[in-house]
Amino acid sequence: MPVIEFANVSKSFPRHTGRMLLRSHVRRMLGRQPANRFFALKNVSFTIRQGENVALVGVNGAGKSTLLSLAVGLAAPDRGTIQVDGRIVGLLELGSGFHADLTGRENVFLNASLLGLTKRKTQQIFDSVVEFSEIGDFIDEPLRTYSSGMMLRLAFSVAVNVDPDFIIVDEVLAVGDQSFQAKCFDKIAEFKRKGKTLLCVSHSAAVVQQLCERALWLDHGELIVDGKTEDVLKMYEGRSSLRPQVPRL
Repeated sequence: MPVIEFANVSKSFPRHTGRMLLRSHVRRMLGRQPANRFFALKNVSFTIRQGENVALVGVNGAGKSTLLSLAVGLAAPDRGTIQVDGRIVGLLELGSGFHADLTGRENVFLNASLLGLTKRKTQQIFDSVVEFSEIGDFIDEPLRTYSSGMMLRLAFSVAVNVDPDFIIVDEVLAVGDQSFQAKCFDKIAEFKRKGKTLLCVSHSAAVVQQLCERALWLDHGELIVDGKTEDVLKMYEGRSSLRPQVPRL
């Protein structure tokens, strides 16, 4: 069953070209001068089914983060459609959805509510969140007193304890000490055994191969290859300075 489906999705952003003359601003406002835009994604189509574990690979600026933002609903496409089925939890930016002036405890309830949990359900999982995060007594301290590693542990712990159908991870496992990274990998492996769905971005080939059986290669906003992780990585790592015209697998 499809969990997420992109159909001919494109997303563009305005390109900042420096100062403009007043007449240029007026002409653009009146629609007589098209805005200078660049496409972060161009006609991207793919389907991820329940239980699949998929990696996004590509150089910086290839469109990976834009795709993840569209998948979790943080942005809307210019063209095309996106269909999502189930509860998606996205770890796209360290501390996103948290407030620095609130305590760790308050942030757990705030973040869980944003992910669709009731206060009662959050109370039921609270001890598990704190235990996994290893925050200890700092759970009642303001978030601004946390290190980046502590914030990561709390954010990841909330995300994995809300029982998502689909988890999206953007390089978040690159932060934190080795012991916590090992816990994260163990938790994701547990999700895989339960038939959960994963979409992740990592510049580490080892991480991609360990977590995902399928990979999507993005380049300049276009989907170049969609296939088995091992095959896609071989093509990606052997790319030349010019973009290869490789058919989808």
